[in-house]
Formats: sequence, structure tokens, C-alpha cells
Amino acid sequence: MIGRWGATRLMGFQTSFDDPESSIILDASVAINLIATSIAGQLIDAVPNRVIVTDVVLDELKSGHRRGRSDGNSLLKLIEAGRVEVGGLGDTAEQIFESLVIGDAAETLDDGEAATIAYAVEHNAIALIDERKAIRISGRRYPDLRVSSSVDLFAHPAVSTSIDRETLSQAVFGALQVARMNVLPHRLEWIVELIGLEKALQCPSLPSSIRRVDR
Repeated sequence: MIGRWGATRLMGFQTSFDDPESSIILDASVAINLIATSIAGQLIDAVPNRVIVTDVVLDELKSGHRRGRSDGNSLLKLIEAGRVEVGGLGDTAEQIFESLVIGDAAETLDDGEAATIAYAVEHNAIALIDERKAIRISGRRYPDLRVSSSVDLFAHPAVSTSIDRETLSQAVFGALQVARMNVLPHRLEWIVELIGLEKALQCPSLPSSIRRVDR
């Protein structure tokens, strides 16, 4: 069924939620997607892993307040509730960070993505990032880095055990509509099966190819 979208795994992309002892590090876009679900706390509570954002990502979302965005305030509430921790970059991560933000535009990332990857490499953690460019670059430079996405978190078996399907469907639909969540090709089928084709067609971040799925 995946083949009807022509989905393939990106080089270096290692989905890995099989180690509950490893921390998961949220990129800014992933944090925004979680917040857009309206049940971020429940989702975080469901997974067994520690959930961390770097101070760089926190500052990035807090700066959005000046543009009328409330994601930073919502993230702060999750931090104050003890659901999300804040991590700073150590010496090794700082060097990795600099290597990811300095250079040709085609081979560099924004600060939040770079900090997320750098922290995950330094701490042997799982980086949650959704952007293909960041996945491609991290996979080439750090092939042992474990990378997952927003949808991988939503599809975690512990989430489906803790949260009923209708609630999860509405939550994921919210992430798609409000945050315009990016969905990697190998997760399109899971998304459509969860929210239904009718709702999927209302999500501008999903590819137009889903319209060719046989009804």
C-alpha cells in the first residue's frame, strides 16, 4: 500500500523508539505539532522516554510571541509541569552545532534543527525532526544518530494504548491543520488510515498524491 505514494525511506533515516531509556529531543516544528494537537501533555505522558528541548529551541519558540504566536508559552507550561525538560549544549554539541549552521546554505540548517541534532549526538539520544533536509544532512554526517518524526511519536504503540483512537485522530488532524505538520512519505498511509481520506484532503501539508488513492 505504501507504494501507491511512491514512498521510500530517506538515506540515513533511522526511526527508533524501541529504547525507552533514551531521551527524545524535540525540534521546534515537532514541539509546535505537539502543541497543535491540544493534548500535548497526554501524548508526552504516554511515551516512556524523557522528553527534552534544547534551550535554543525554547528561545526560538519564545521569540514567536512578538509575532503573535503562543507556542512558546504553551511549551513553557509543559516545562513547568515537568513534562518537558530543557537541555543546554555542551562543548561537543557546540562544535557540532557550529558545523551545522556555518557554511553553504544547501548544507546548513536553522539554529533549532542544528541544536536538536547536536544535543542528540552528544547525549546518544533520539532526535525528533520532520524536515527532509535536516534528516538528509544528519544522516550523512552522523549515520549512527537515531532520528524519528512527529508522526512516529503519534504512532508509538504506547500512545495508542493510552489514548483512544478518536481522540488521537482529532489530535493528529489538529497538528496537520493548525501546524501544517510535515509527514514523511513512509507515514502517509498511517495518517490517512487514522484520520480518513476526507479529512486528509483538507490538510494542505499533505501531498496532492493522496487524492489518487482508490476510495
